[in-house]
Amino acid sequence: MSILKEFKQFLLRGNVVDLAVGVVVGAAFGTVVSALVKDILTPFISAIAKVPDFAGLAFTLNGSKFLYGDFLNALISFILVAAAIFFFIIKPMNLLIARSKKGPPADPTTKKCPECLSEIPLEAKRCSHCTQTIVPGL
Repeated sequence: MSILKEFKQFLLRGNVVDLAVGVVVGAAFGTVVSALVKDILTPFISAIAKVPDFAGLAFTLNGSKFLYGDFLNALISFILVAAAIFFFIIKPMNLLIARSKKGPPADPTTKKCPECLSEIPLEAKRCSHCTQTIVPGL
């Protein structure tokens, strides 16, 4: 088999294509979430805290300048992105999945042995664990 044929086969595998689609959709989703944080959530927090940007915060120690404001900006951005993903994506998806899984409970297929309390099939006439004879209807 030629190398080009093997490479084509590799590229057309389902998991490679799925991964490529996932990466592209993830990148697009990342820009949407970043825009949400940058354009909506950060100005909202700035309005409350009355500090629009922490980048100017720094201190000097023995001639070294520590720009802790940039770290605060990155930390706040991370927390806002994580919160946005959790509250706008994860929670609604979990609710949607939970609603779709609701249904009537399945009929039981086992019962407890009256002697040893092991799980046994409903139709069992003898317990496979303790060999107790099972009376029908129990």
